[in-house]
Amino acid sequence: MPMPVVDAHHHLWDLSAHDQPWLASAAELAPLLRNFRVADLAAQAAAQGVTATVLVQTVSEPWETPEMLALAATGGLVAAVVGWVDLQAPDVASSLAALRELPGGGRLAGIRHPVLVEPDARWLARPAVLRGLAAVAAAGLAFEVVGEPRHLAAAADAARALPGLRLVLDHLGNPEVTGEVQPSWADPFRALAALPNVTGKLSGIFGAPAPGRARTADAGGQVDVAHMRPYYEIALDAFGPGRLMFGSDWPVSTLYASYADIHTAARALTAALSIAEQEAIFSGTARRTYQLPVPPVRPVSPVPPGMAAGE
Repeated sequence: MPMPVVDAHHHLWDLSAHDQPWLASAAELAPLLRNFRVADLAAQAAAQGVTATVLVQTVSEPWETPEMLALAATGGLVAAVVGWVDLQAPDVASSLAALRELPGGGRLAGIRHPVLVEPDARWLARPAVLRGLAAVAAAGLAFEVVGEPRHLAAAADAARALPGLRLVLDHLGNPEVTGEVQPSWADPFRALAALPNVTGKLSGIFGAPAPGRARTADAGGQVDVAHMRPYYEIALDAFGPGRLMFGSDWPVSTLYASYADIHTAARALTAALSIAEQEAIFSGTARRTYQLPVPPVRPVSPVPPGMAAGE
């Protein structure tokens, strides 16, 4: 039986209801131009021991977060939502309060803005953005950074300026996973991870194939993690298991790997850790960060007197 897992990062979209303009930004994203609904994930998640997921925004539009919250309100696989608001708007606090009043509003656990598309590497340190982030912190929500290495220094400045903000770094800051770790990522990554109010997501790197390979798993199901390991080891050293959590980045990760491949790679990377450390990465850190309930432990049925186990 697989270890219970919280998949702390995935997306969903229905192109018949709304466009996803970012999918048209590059030809290699064409395989993602179809619907990905929770029903498409559920069976795959169950097979990997996933008991809860965190659904993360994809577009900076006001319609998306209410729809994600409504899905979470059904009480199924999605246990928490990371949505979007305009952080630079003067009424951020009111927008967050309004989301909390919607069906499923109690499942709102965080806010994300795609800093990845911001040409200003210092966007997160803008005074207007910091005011918005302060409202996020006051609402008891996490803020997720999805950016490039050039954005990490400003993320660290924001985390220092707002020590009460729980900041989550998506995809380890999106390093370019090649044969050699670049200081332009590693140095600001370590500086950011040194701040106690920052948590890292062990995600994104699993969708990066080894150089010269199109997939991460061969026909025998063996996953090549050698090219991922230097990044994982830096992240583990910088955050420790208590501030590191697993996320699949499904369905974006399907460009290179199956959902099962992603989990296999994560288990291979973390195999040398203790059970308690693995549980932190695969469940505990996410439950604490997103304030998810801990599932009850099922009692073990006693063996009837006179019957040996296995009889």
